[in-house]
Amino acid sequence: MSVQFGKWNFDGMPIDQAYLEQVRSLLVRYAPDGLSIYSSNDIKMIHGAFHTTRESQRETQPHVVQSGKVVTWDGRLDNRHDLIRQLGTIVSTESTDVVIVAAAYERWGNECFPRLIGDWAVSIWDPHTRTLILSKDFVGPRHLHYEVTSHGVIWSTVLTPLILAGTNQHQLNERWIAGYFASFPSSTLTPFEGIHSVPAGMFVTITKDNTHSQGYWAFDPEKQTRYKKDVDYEEHLRAVLSCSLQRRLRSPWPVASELSGGMDSTSIVCLADDLIARGAAQTPRLDTVSYYNDAEPNWDERPYFSTVEEKRGRTGVHIDTGKYTTFCTTMERAHFSPLPGADQNALDFENELSHALKSRGNRVLLSGIGGDETMGGVPTPIPELADLIAAREWRRLARQLKNWSLAKRRPWMHLLSEALREFLSPRIAAKRDKNRIVPWLDYSFVRRHEPLFLGEGSRLQFFGVRPSFQVNLAAFESLKREIACAIPSPVGRYTRSYPYLDRDLLEFLYSIPREQLVRPGRRRSLMRRALTGIVPHEILERRRKAFVVRCPMVGATRALPSLANLCSNMLLEGLGFTDPGRLLDTFIRLSHGQEENIIMLMRAVKLEMWLRDLCERTIIKAADQSTNSGSTHLLHDRCFQSFVPG
Repeated sequence: MSVQFGKWNFDGMPIDQAYLEQVRSLLVRYAPDGLSIYSSNDIKMIHGAFHTTRESQRETQPHVVQSGKVVTWDGRLDNRHDLIRQLGTIVSTESTDVVIVAAAYERWGNECFPRLIGDWAVSIWDPHTRTLILSKDFVGPRHLHYEVTSHGVIWSTVLTPLILAGTNQHQLNERWIAGYFASFPSSTLTPFEGIHSVPAGMFVTITKDNTHSQGYWAFDPEKQTRYKKDVDYEEHLRAVLSCSLQRRLRSPWPVASELSGGMDSTSIVCLADDLIARGAAQTPRLDTVSYYNDAEPNWDERPYFSTVEEKRGRTGVHIDTGKYTTFCTTMERAHFSPLPGADQNALDFENELSHALKSRGNRVLLSGIGGDETMGGVPTPIPELADLIAAREWRRLARQLKNWSLAKRRPWMHLLSEALREFLSPRIAAKRDKNRIVPWLDYSFVRRHEPLFLGEGSRLQFFGVRPSFQVNLAAFESLKREIACAIPSPVGRYTRSYPYLDRDLLEFLYSIPREQLVRPGRRRSLMRRALTGIVPHEILERRRKAFVVRCPMVGATRALPSLANLCSNMLLEGLGFTDPGRLLDTFIRLSHGQEENIIMLMRAVKLEMWLRDLCERTIIKAADQSTNSGSTHLLHDRCFQSFVPG
């Protein structure tokens, strides 16, 4: 991922050179292919290059067009040939992506953004109108953050220079923290007040007097794809999924793909191999990276990814993740992380992964994220049943209730009740879901952000677009939030790409009948049918993916003394986010083998360690901890008692 940075002083004052040098020092690690700068009196724009395509090696950025506009671009333009044809002689097949994008903006202005298909983020400065435009693609895997004050605007694809450059302290964004504990924070927020992220599928217009956002593209709820035969849906899926991969294999370097042994990653690898063998991909080869954990009895993935490796005739990189799944209370200090999660375990894993990719010359890593949510990986009939309820198709509803009842071995009344429940308000639905909010969060904190914790906007609407489309949009929003929380590697030199989040692929999947994706007793129905003969039978017919249970329990037991020490003096308590006593009780129950929300427990530890790092770096002020000192011995006593028999 290339990096962009810019600063514009509204008052016309020159940019401080010492500040600019500080920014350059922070960006250089993300720009192995060089840093370049556009300089005017009151505005500076920096581009740090990381090439992933043949054309990007010939780019000169920031790119200045004949009219004087300045463009910095980080991305992969998938429909470049279509745009070249539409733009005519001003561009050619040899033009770089940034040149095509600049020409498109010159021709169509802001109307160009829905025409740009791919993973991208762009910054456009117009010196004549004194206007800055920031925009991202419809998913947002390329980040773009900005901060507007009365003095000017700063923007960057990585948060680090917005936080570390200069001397200002920052205030935490409590709504981001609430989203972090609820599921994932909004993709438009950052952990810091006043620093925003450009929303995916939108552009932000910034002038001296005004800042506003405007959407440029959204899924069409009226679009429907209907065929008479199953085979036509299968052919269409193979075509759009192959096209998605072809776009992401556009690299002169070997591309890598995660291979877990599940259907999503295996499908990527097998289809990519087919494209490369037919000469339909630019990359010379596809390498694989697989993860395993011998300490986890429910996670034995090696028989599955070994099956794929045997079919390919090539062995990929294997990384033992067992040593990285424990509760880590050691913060890595060498590299600043603008988001929680960069503890010592995370850095050690990132070092191992990055070394493996670098040794094979990989600059792009394909990920199967999104496959479950888009391909029917969750075998639920609820969206289909909700569609039938909203359409008042009572006979089909009765028939499908019977079919799903037999397949899931559950009374049809229970299934109908679940479908109807989705039309209820989140507050009513939450009364039946007691595990939605973890008990160790501070009560007043939860109450302040109750809509987030109860599933803001999760209620299905009876009228309007079909419920299954609403479910698709909710899942898509969750994926955008998850991707927005991804931290650019401080040590690695690679870009993640998500084949299942391709725009053309999602438009197709969101337009077909739900029963094509999931059928009674047959999850991923369309995917299985379409990829028969391409993906090994053992993978297609896997009943379920592996999951982790044992390691966090063992890790909690081993780390309980350090976890108790962590709970005895928590910044999270001082900030009013958690109850450390209840949190420690939860750790103790987990160490005794009881089922707990492991993901949220790990998030609490990572967030606490991250906040301490921010305080030590004087990025934020430490909360008053005086109220915690009296409870320290009580927490340690409770931890000790958990080891005493009886």
